[in-house]
Amino acid sequence: MLKLIKRQPQWFVAISAIILVGLYWSLWADDRYVAKATVVLESPQVSAASEVSFGSLLTGDKSDGDLLLLREYLLSTDMLKKVQHELNFRQHYSDNGDIFARLGDKDAPIEQLHDYYLKRVTVEMDEYSGVLNIKVQAWTPEFAQQFAKLLLREGESHMNGMGQRLAEEQVQFLDKQVALLETNFQKTRQALLDYQNENGLVSPTQTVESLNTVVSSLEAQLASLKARKSALASYQSARSSDMVRTESEIRALRDQIDKERKRLAQQSGNSLNAVSSQYETLQLRADFAKQTYSNALAALENTRIEAARKLKQVSVLQSPLLPEYPEQPERLYNTSIFAIVVIFMAFIFSMIMLIVKDHRD
Repeated sequence: MLKLIKRQPQWFVAISAIILVGLYWSLWADDRYVAKATVVLESPQVSAASEVSFGSLLTGDKSDGDLLLLREYLLSTDMLKKVQHELNFRQHYSDNGDIFARLGDKDAPIEQLHDYYLKRVTVEMDEYSGVLNIKVQAWTPEFAQQFAKLLLREGESHMNGMGQRLAEEQVQFLDKQVALLETNFQKTRQALLDYQNENGLVSPTQTVESLNTVVSSLEAQLASLKARKSALASYQSARSSDMVRTESEIRALRDQIDKERKRLAQQSGNSLNAVSSQYETLQLRADFAKQTYSNALAALENTRIEAARKLKQVSVLQSPLLPEYPEQPERLYNTSIFAIVVIFMAFIFSMIMLIVKDHRD
């Protein structure tokens, strides 16, 4: 026996290791209970259009990106701190379990504690169905169930808070901008009203158009009178009553045309063309302020709708039930895998030894 051990020490070591590990998994390793939960992350799909239907609030959307964010948070150190605060993670995992599976140091630093946390919590994403499968291992079924429920509750709260923070910042910014734009709009409208009252005109532009029409009409009448004068001059003297009357009408029309033209345009004073130009500038500013204010109101409303859309709800497809029997450790599976690996390594070592021996010979 001793000669065989000396000749094949690797097989002795392999068999001894398999026996010891088999005894550990079979007799010594303590049972671990697994609480399972399956969740999907949904958010209301609210249209940015002006009409929002009740049905649009109920339409869910699955986002792989959001699921990955939720997964990372559930496995984060922040989540571990919440579990420690509410469930005393350190005490449960250090006071229970066998020497190889328990938390060795109750006062371990957060980095080591987080490494142990990742061994007891599994969060896997099913890309095909778009769900998260959560598994929590604990030494008692009650603790496993409480642990899993805490993960679900804190995960939903975190996803809601993360979306709301961004949306609230956007809404607050737009609220301030809308207030400023409203003030500017009121100032431009008041400036336009003051200008109208100052000049006694509701619409100087329309007044200018009316005066242009009047001047055109007067010029047409003047042209007609000039033609009539030419006709009268062919057979009447310049002193005849018809000629004198026609001359008087022509002078009156010319004076009226000059007067109206001076109202429209002159080098000094408040001519209508200057009044109209200033009015159009004020009108343009008021229209621009109105349009900007209207766009800001629409953007604010869309942002508020977007804030509702960003609310994330963790919908539970399978709630964490109270485990009735321990699923971990998988004793036969672990022992078999270990035996296969050890035998394979011993076989490789034997092949190496044979090769070395052949080369020596």
